[in-house]
Amino acid sequence: MTRCNRRRSGPLDDAGDDRLSPPGRPELQQILERRLGRRDLLAGALRSTALGVGLFAIPTLPVRGATTSGTDRFEFTEIRHGIDGTHHVPPGYEAEVLIRWGDPLFEDAPSFDPDNQSSRAQARQFGYNNDFIGFIPLQRTDDTVTRAVLCVNHEYTNEELMIPRLGPQERTVPPFRDMTAELVGIEMAAHGASLFEIVRVDGRWRVDRAAPRNRRLTVGDTGFAISGPAAGSARMATRADPAGRKVVGTVNNCAGGVTPWGTFLIAEENFNVYFSGDIEATGAEQENHLRYGVPVEWYAWGDFDDRFDISVEPNEPNRFGWVVEVDPHDPASVPVKRTALGRMKHEGARCLASKDGRVAIYMGDDQSFEYLYKFVSHDPVNPDDPSANRDLLDSGTLSVAVFNEDGTVSWKPLVYGQGGLDERNGFTGQADVLIETRRAADILGATPLDRPEDVDGDGLGNVFVLLTYNKAREAAQVDAVNARARNRWGQIIQLHVEGADHAADTCRWSVLVQCGDPKDASVNATWNPATSENGWFSCPDNCAVDHRGRLWVSTDQGMEWKTVSGTADGLWALETEGPRRGTGKMFFRAPVGAELCGPCFSDDDTTLFVAVQHVAADGARDYPGFGRDSSYEDPATRWPDFDPQLPPRPALVAITRRGGGKIG
Repeated sequence: MTRCNRRRSGPLDDAGDDRLSPPGRPELQQILERRLGRRDLLAGALRSTALGVGLFAIPTLPVRGATTSGTDRFEFTEIRHGIDGTHHVPPGYEAEVLIRWGDPLFEDAPSFDPDNQSSRAQARQFGYNNDFIGFIPLQRTDDTVTRAVLCVNHEYTNEELMIPRLGPQERTVPPFRDMTAELVGIEMAAHGASLFEIVRVDGRWRVDRAAPRNRRLTVGDTGFAISGPAAGSARMATRADPAGRKVVGTVNNCAGGVTPWGTFLIAEENFNVYFSGDIEATGAEQENHLRYGVPVEWYAWGDFDDRFDISVEPNEPNRFGWVVEVDPHDPASVPVKRTALGRMKHEGARCLASKDGRVAIYMGDDQSFEYLYKFVSHDPVNPDDPSANRDLLDSGTLSVAVFNEDGTVSWKPLVYGQGGLDERNGFTGQADVLIETRRAADILGATPLDRPEDVDGDGLGNVFVLLTYNKAREAAQVDAVNARARNRWGQIIQLHVEGADHAADTCRWSVLVQCGDPKDASVNATWNPATSENGWFSCPDNCAVDHRGRLWVSTDQGMEWKTVSGTADGLWALETEGPRRGTGKMFFRAPVGAELCGPCFSDDDTTLFVAVQHVAADGARDYPGFGRDSSYEDPATRWPDFDPQLPPRPALVAITRRGGGKIG
């Protein structure tokens, strides 16, 4: 979910890793050697048992509907690994494309015309590379939701597949040749988010283009407010906004969340790739920008909009990398960047209710050697008056995770004046701590992880943290949470939060699975032996917990799918408790070159929505029988339309059971 699939100096998630590795990070290797002994460590003490119980043998906790009998909790016929030009679901299921890039969102929006695109048209149409999906119910008939709002992020654009006659160019610095102001405008309009109503008609979901809540948010013309401790900081001020309280646009919107009071959270991820200019011209912000990899110059936006040229606007990058809150019920409302949740390359913002009524939001900073964070609101949620929660996320405590030798996690608060976050280290207030969240976490000794991405929980204290991979980890940097050097496969960590007290400053942890092919001894994967030859996967990225407490995991292997697993990305059901803990089961397979994002269940679990993005992009040259880079004119697949006049199109898919019933 983090790459732009542009083959420059490497995938986006690793862009700048060589210059971003913070000094002085504590490693768990020495602690583990003291505790376990060097010989046992090398012999495989870090590996889970066959049931995946994990290093510290933490006892499992019950979840909704859990079984201790070893019975498969997922009742569907598993599909097979493989790769081809379309999608696949189990027998008895239907996968219907709900909406595609370019489809009109409003009654007066133009129809999709790929040969005559414009920024004005795109701003009224469904955007590109759909990612997170949020489902907000509006109407019910009995126990069935019949109308809802879908909130969908649009992460980035693949111009070689969306713009005619651009050609299959390598997007080296400088960006694509022949970019114009209008083409940049199309890119900007294709970013952002789409909010739209869907209605169930004869058991099938349809987009209601006449619905009053339909809305597009874009980079070019949507205004956002800035709130919380960093609002009004001099470091947030620009020529266009000297007060530092307003910003135009949101970029690289990856995963996200839905709050208990029904708002939509957008997570801004790889904001650094949109900026160009001279880093030395940014003065006092230079170190800060380098810590976030600014600039990367993968887009030509700075050539046409001074906001994205750091030589002109050195503070503009500080206005991105936040969590944005959007009211889906009021299309005239101003979205708000909530700075209390910190600035990083947010993969997501998953909300879990703590036992004292406050909300906890878990967030991964999706880059190699970055950290896991948790924000806990100062006040409890008001369940009776959603409007009373309007500014709840402006006050609370942001903490970062340290994984300890005794199997616990310590959450270290990022609070000005505590733990060295003061003038001695260049922080003059809480605004500085939040603008430089990464550096503050470095100082607190957070545990560097293998690309922490999505997080979700079952509501009873089990929280699942997806670590996608980290090919840069050296043998000397191996630790309990990140147990493999040159890790190309990823792992899933389970947090055990006693009593669902997410406001607590400690919890326990274990390794749920170490991903990869269990038949390859060099991979050192750990799966339950009940996992079939199709049930294992690599590079976990997004996840969802259904309303029965069961975990579903989607993957993003990137350009290396052929050598990482040999199969396309997709969605797997994963057992998390009992004798079958660590058993995977394949449910959905994406088309060639696509990443699967945003798994999201309707409230009654009768529909599973998934987002298929960058179709025909990742590793298409290795697709059997294709053997070349995809382009608009010659893509590896034309999913989902399979029309020779249309390019491949990112799309949302609604999956249901034939004849009705709950998924899985």
